[in-house]
Amino acid sequence: MAPAVQPRLQLVVVIVAIAALAAAAETTTHIKVYWHDVVSGPNPTAVQVARAAVTNSSSSFFGAVIVIDDPLTEGPDLKKGETPVGRAQGTYISASMDKLALFMNMNFVFQAGRYNGSSVAIMGRNEVFYAVREMAIIGGTGVFRWARGYAQARTHTFNVKAGDATVEYNLYIKH
Repeated sequence: MAPAVQPRLQLVVVIVAIAALAAAAETTTHIKVYWHDVVSGPNPTAVQVARAAVTNSSSSFFGAVIVIDDPLTEGPDLKKGETPVGRAQGTYISASMDKLALFMNMNFVFQAGRYNGSSVAIMGRNEVFYAVREMAIIGGTGVFRWARGYAQARTHTFNVKAGDATVEYNLYIKH
């Protein structure tokens, strides 16, 4: 091997070894939480702040913008004193004219437990009446810095009269 080639080859070997170590250090975390969207009562956690001036004949609520600060808990029953592990803060927008499909843009901010002080950013389409909806995890902070992955949402309960919903979220986070 030529003397000038050997240092380059050593450099390539070192770079490949560092990349392999970095990939091995990456971990995948699964978190299951319940998201409580409360629109009724004296202390709602989801508030409509805008509505399109257009009218349509569907029940999609097209153009509605809702701001949220929803509690996240380990279990599904908020009224039984489930301790919040964090908050879902952000917005969702009714973005379909013919279906109840929401554009979700929210941060799951963890305020207790193992991930206290960390957050993940979730964005994507949520067609509410599908059994399972998948959205992208596009970033994070703290433990979840450089996060990517996906979130699966399943409606646990929905009170048609009040409009309140509890949704199970399973987060699969690479960080």
